[in-house]
Amino acid sequence: MTVNAKSAWLTTAMALVALGLQGCASMNKDECLAVDWRTVGYEDGIAGRAGDRIAEHRKACAKYGVTPDLRAYQSGREQGLREYCRPQNGYQVGERGGKYAGVCPADLEPFFVTAFEAGRELYNLQSRLYAASNRLDAAHREIERAEHEIVEQSAVIVSSDATSEARAQALVSTKDLAEKVGRLKEEIADLERDKARYERDLADYRANRPPGA
Repeated sequence: MTVNAKSAWLTTAMALVALGLQGCASMNKDECLAVDWRTVGYEDGIAGRAGDRIAEHRKACAKYGVTPDLRAYQSGREQGLREYCRPQNGYQVGERGGKYAGVCPADLEPFFVTAFEAGRELYNLQSRLYAASNRLDAAHREIERAEHEIVEQSAVIVSSDATSEARAQALVSTKDLAEKVGRLKEEIADLERDKARYERDLADYRANRPPGA
């Protein structure tokens, strides 16, 4: 393969990856008949897909009488995996919360996995902080709703138009809502402490392990 041909092939392959083509899931008759199996293999490799992906391609194209070129596919996939299995990419996959299918060659896997686990740790720290922040926001909204209901029920209690039964029920509801607000405030205090701790943990992680390391 000439330098120009190789450059053109790599450009085509990367364009397919950028478009997010899903191989067998989107291959129609024309695609199966015209497909470049080396490019499909490269696409699957650079996406970190498992080796059994070829079976899905075979199934998709079988009804059109097309059989994958396994040698070309494997050649492309091996090249794609060499790109996918770079440590920097491993970190990014982990940071996004992605999964690793155990596809890297033996000479690249230890470095990839180390970086992947580091990125995954960052993802977990960020997710934990995000969940705590969301729960805090939800608790504050619950308090606002409960306090609004307390005001409404208090109006019923003092209303001369309300029946004695309605006032009694409003009194019970007000008591229950006040207890709910108390519980929510305790929960918020705990969540604020957790959030502060999670923020420190995340800051410490970032300080000691720069992104992409």
